[in-house]
Amino acid sequence: MIWKFSCLLHYFPTLNTVMSLQESDSSTNTSLLFTVFLGSMLLGGILMCFLSTREEKWEGQPAHSSVKSFLKSVIAPLLERRVLLIIPLLAYSGLQQAFVWAEFTKRIVKPALGVSGVGGAMAVYGAGDAICSILAGRLTSSLASVTLIVCGGAFLQSIVLFWLLFGYSLTSGLLGSVYPLLMAAMLGVGNGVFNTQLNALVGMLFKRETEAAFAQLKLWQSGAIAVIFFLSPYISLQAMLITMVAALCIALFGFLYLTLHVERSFLSAS
Repeated sequence: MIWKFSCLLHYFPTLNTVMSLQESDSSTNTSLLFTVFLGSMLLGGILMCFLSTREEKWEGQPAHSSVKSFLKSVIAPLLERRVLLIIPLLAYSGLQQAFVWAEFTKRIVKPALGVSGVGGAMAVYGAGDAICSILAGRLTSSLASVTLIVCGGAFLQSIVLFWLLFGYSLTSGLLGSVYPLLMAAMLGVGNGVFNTQLNALVGMLFKRETEAAFAQLKLWQSGAIAVIFFLSPYISLQAMLITMVAALCIALFGFLYLTLHVERSFLSAS
């Protein structure tokens, strides 16, 4: 059930991208999709709260003890320093997905390739995502490899963000069609990196709190996606790009500090 709602969270932003490109009843459709998106996220989060490990035995515990342990399991991860340092990267992984769905297709691909070219650009994006996911998954073996791969994916996406922020302009001819497709491929590769490496990273760092850690992953991803879709109608592309660059810098700083300092001392102590 929870995985179905996770799929819905990824489906509705894509559907909103397509519907936002249509002229008729766009505001009504967008409001409806926002409502369904948030409702699905809320219901999925509520269902996720009922998850428990197999070792736990709730039947023999008093009600107040169960509630106390439940609240502790929800709040405890937010007090963990490793979780706090990785939250910006979890949030950025959702931001960059929503940026492609909401902003990149509407303000970059559509003016250059037209509505009919959005499907092709997203196909290139998906191909880069899939190929990178396969390769990155095979190359993942340790915390050091995760660090290198994440930095590589972040570097590719930073190139696209700075390109759009400072150097990109709509042009005609062959280059005008190639540039959006090239950027889509680079963004897809970056998304593949974050999808595979974040799951691997969470599994490596939180072996004893796997359920809570993966819940944090989906929580911050989904929340960041919702933020982008709500802000998209009200801020400019330049402001969105500046926000993305700032979020990427903060995410990388926290991630590198985690891998280079905190986790090194954690491993040496164990």
